[in-house]
Amino acid sequence: MGIQSTLAEGEHVVLNLRTHVKALFGAIALFVVLLAAAVALVVLLPESSARGWILLAGGVVLLVVLVGWVLLPFLRWVTSRYTVTNRRLITRSGILTRTGRDIPLYRINDVSYEKSLTDRLLGCGTLVISDATDKAGVTLHDVPRVEQVQVVLHDLLFSADDGSDDGEFPPREPRRRLR
Repeated sequence: MGIQSTLAEGEHVVLNLRTHVKALFGAIALFVVLLAAAVALVVLLPESSARGWILLAGGVVLLVVLVGWVLLPFLRWVTSRYTVTNRRLITRSGILTRTGRDIPLYRINDVSYEKSLTDRLLGCGTLVISDATDKAGVTLHDVPRVEQVQVVLHDLLFSADDGSDDGEFPPREPRRRLR
């Protein structure tokens, strides 16, 4: 069931994001190490009566590590989405148990971002969204093009603040507020 089936009448998707592939760098590096370890185990293990059992035990250990530290992070990455519509922010994640949160745009008080040196080099960052509820705000890690996403969210927030809900995108130029 896609996100399109959950949209209300007049609501449309503005941004549909997955976390940056940076989230998988550790899993990819571990996969390469596991592959090298498996090849080394097969090639370097001397012929003996216990070779079969050692290969089996090594294969089981490698398989457990592969599933736990390579496959699961990949599945988490594939099943996590950040979606911004003209009316709300939608987060969905989970492999077996799906979790999600919807925040109407009119409830969002502040949108800021954080970028480490690595994030700046890779073109991603962390988006921090504060809303007007009792729950803690939302922190979206490894958002690609985080500065552009922040600008789009601000444009949507200001267009919602001007009293219009015509759902156009890009939003009209917001009215200037006196401070």
